[in-house]
Amino acid sequence: MNENLVNLLSNENLIPIIRSANPEKVKGIANALIDGGAKILEVNVVNSEIYDIINELSEHATICAGGIITSIQAQAAIDSGAKLLSSPIFQMNLVKFSKDKRIPYIPGTSTANEAYSAWKARIPLIKIYPISAMGGANYLKNLLRPMPFLNVIAQGEVKLSQVKDYVNAGAVAVGVGRDLYEGYSYSEITQRIKTTLDELKG
Repeated sequence: MNENLVNLLSNENLIPIIRSANPEKVKGIANALIDGGAKILEVNVVNSEIYDIINELSEHATICAGGIITSIQAQAAIDSGAKLLSSPIFQMNLVKFSKDKRIPYIPGTSTANEAYSAWKARIPLIKIYPISAMGGANYLKNLLRPMPFLNVIAQGEVKLSQVKDYVNAGAVAVGVGRDLYEGYSYSEITQRIKTTLDELKG
């Protein structure tokens, strides 16, 4: 599964991230993204109602449960059909949990030390977060220069127009949140992701 995960993300390059306390809004945005070709979505677990939405969406796309910081949240996400777990932090309890359950865990790291420690813990995919605050694509390039063996996702206030820059800087995939959907109709969201995925594949 871990190798498949890296391959899937390498093929996609873009991970849409949905964060809202409103389950219907999450579902509407997710369906618009899936209609535009998204095969993998990160859905942030803002409240317990989101688990039901993950359950529904898991029939149509690979769902990564985001914002996971406890094993209790992680278990509930898996029970709901999530195939991946993503966290803003690097937590050894979650590393152990993911290994026991054979569910990939994507930890959030900021510094070179944290990213290397996550790699040493045999985590195949590491999130660099919050990437914009850390210095953007240049920071990623500098981080990967001495550690090209890291498979990283760039995430945190990334704009859709910056995705290619991050991929060129060495990211396996790039997480984009609000810039993908905030202020747009569902049909516009579908078109935005379709256009971006087409550009990335081109």
